[in-house]
Amino acid sequence: MEILLWLVPSAVVTGLAMLWVGWWGREGRGEVDREVAVARMAQALRRESPARYAARPAPARDRSRGIAVRPSRSTSGR
Repeated sequence: MEILLWLVPSAVVTGLAMLWVGWWGREGRGEVDREVAVARMAQALRRESPARYAARPAPARDRSRGIAVRPSRSTSGR
């Protein structure tokens, strides 16, 4: 049980760091005017977006059924 006491300082430091970063990150957010946001969204929706990928043909169907089949041995070799 004493070995777990070594984890307490790192857990406290991690918790404090998470709280500090969460608090610090909130300051950078500014309120955007609703009209400005609507205008930006309308402009983005009006813009024609090019296709990022080309349609590719369907892959050939694998006929495997999950059972390994060994080739039969030739009978002329005996």
